[in-house]
Amino acid sequence: MALEIEGREHDLGGGFTVRRLLPHAKCRSVGPFVFFDHIGPAEVPAEHPMAVRPHPHIGLATVTFLWEGAIMHRDSLGYAQEILPGDVNWMTAGRGIVHSERTPERLLGKPQRMHGLQTWVALPKEHEETAPDFAHHPAATLPVVELPGVRLCVVAGDGFGETSPVKVLARTLYVSMELSAGAALPIPADHAERALYPVEGELTLDGEPLALGRLRVLDPGSEPVLRAGCDARVMLLGGEPLDGRRHVWWNFVSSSRERIEQAKADWAADRMGRVPGETERIPLPER
Repeated sequence: MALEIEGREHDLGGGFTVRRLLPHAKCRSVGPFVFFDHIGPAEVPAEHPMAVRPHPHIGLATVTFLWEGAIMHRDSLGYAQEILPGDVNWMTAGRGIVHSERTPERLLGKPQRMHGLQTWVALPKEHEETAPDFAHHPAATLPVVELPGVRLCVVAGDGFGETSPVKVLARTLYVSMELSAGAALPIPADHAERALYPVEGELTLDGEPLALGRLRVLDPGSEPVLRAGCDARVMLLGGEPLDGRRHVWWNFVSSSRERIEQAKADWAADRMGRVPGETERIPLPER
């Protein structure tokens, strides 16, 4: 039977919580994905806007994708970009980047509904120390596949005959799927590792119920049929297996424990850069 992973609540600070699925003791990664957070759906009250202070990353790319809400991204390269539903923010940390994520100024003092995913993709070993970069892809630039009762948006990588414009460094599968009531969709075995994350609605996989908020890791080579009992939404992720073990500590990902220790020292000594306009930072955790 395919592995099913239950998420756990994690506080990002200020009472803003997410459901974390990866990494997990039973599954450290799916394809290049080593981190998977489900944001909401939740109401962000006017008096407590989203305020994730500047913090660092190495050895990964962060991927932000929203269904509801808005987030203002700012980073140490000088990029300031608001992300809206359907857009993709892809930030390559490489040898090191610092960024913040906050409620956009235009929405301060207003309640906001938030719903989306933030994931991390581990960079291949040969690219772990690449130069940091940031790219924004508006929703209209992402390929969409329309099938009977099914709408598929290829967020990153390739799938269902289409390729996203998002530049990836390893073969990646990341598809946002919407199914109408009664629709069915075979999941192709085009990628070595795959998982489904049901977000909304009632879904079955080869006749077995899929629990909302749980990550279902698919058996290699299988082609199960996904079916919707009502209008539903699900994320498909995976891709090429990692080229070796990755160590994850706080916001750092690396194939080398020594490199993570260096990143810890660099952040503690304020050597990783600053985000223009920001005066705060998240301190290095003690553990």
